[in-house]
Amino acid sequence: MGELFNINERVILITGGTGILGSVIASYLAGEGARMVILGRRKEAGEALVKEIREKGGEAIFLRTDVMNEALLLKNREEIMSRYGQIDALLNAAGGNMAGANIPPEKTFFDLDMDQFDEVVRLNLTGTVLPSQVFLEPMVERKKGVILNFSSMAAFRPMTRVVGYAAAKAGVTNFTQFLANEVATKFGEGIRVNAIAPGFFLTEQNRELLTNPDGSYTQRGGDVIRQTPFKRLGRPEELCGTIHYLVSDASAFVTGTTITVDGGFNAFAM
Repeated sequence: MGELFNINERVILITGGTGILGSVIASYLAGEGARMVILGRRKEAGEALVKEIREKGGEAIFLRTDVMNEALLLKNREEIMSRYGQIDALLNAAGGNMAGANIPPEKTFFDLDMDQFDEVVRLNLTGTVLPSQVFLEPMVERKKGVILNFSSMAAFRPMTRVVGYAAAKAGVTNFTQFLANEVATKFGEGIRVNAIAPGFFLTEQNRELLTNPDGSYTQRGGDVIRQTPFKRLGRPEELCGTIHYLVSDASAFVTGTTITVDGGFNAFAM
């Protein structure tokens, strides 16, 4: 049974790998023997993460990228294939939000900044589709591989404020189902496409929205906790077990699904 979860020497790519969640995930997978390729925009943070992983005995490299820049992604692919000769899994963890794509309580739908709305949709949705297209090709050649997208609680519920982010993440969930069917039908069962939907985890993106400077919850944070049966925010390391399962052979018959890791948030009902 141990072989089901064996990811030793698998080449695993993660976009957004220098973020709070991405860094923890990359470190964990490297600790399990994966050869990590950390893709991101922040070179200094990426190289620091690689150094940390290597000091713990893991293997990792950092490549600067932009998930909306096809030419740069293709260059990344060339470097990865030249170094490793294969790509076993892609984690599409890059994403983000912008103030203008939100509608806070004091504003209305008419205040939505369409330029920032478009940018948020491109970052989260196009920034998932384009890397999938680029890094899928080596998987198709080997008839084996895994793509794991990052959805969100906002994909399942029409949450207040985050209209652009929610629309994009709903698109990621739908795209996951589409691509799972597309690749299995045309390229065989060896390539699987799934998604993970984290609940509420404290990141640089949402820290000020959910917590006050003294660490107490804002009204928004309190609303989240009230609707989370576990009555707390998630810890980044609590994503790792589900991700390990989805990138390993333990999930060989799982494709087209989105798994929530949310402390029960999505199951909450009044």
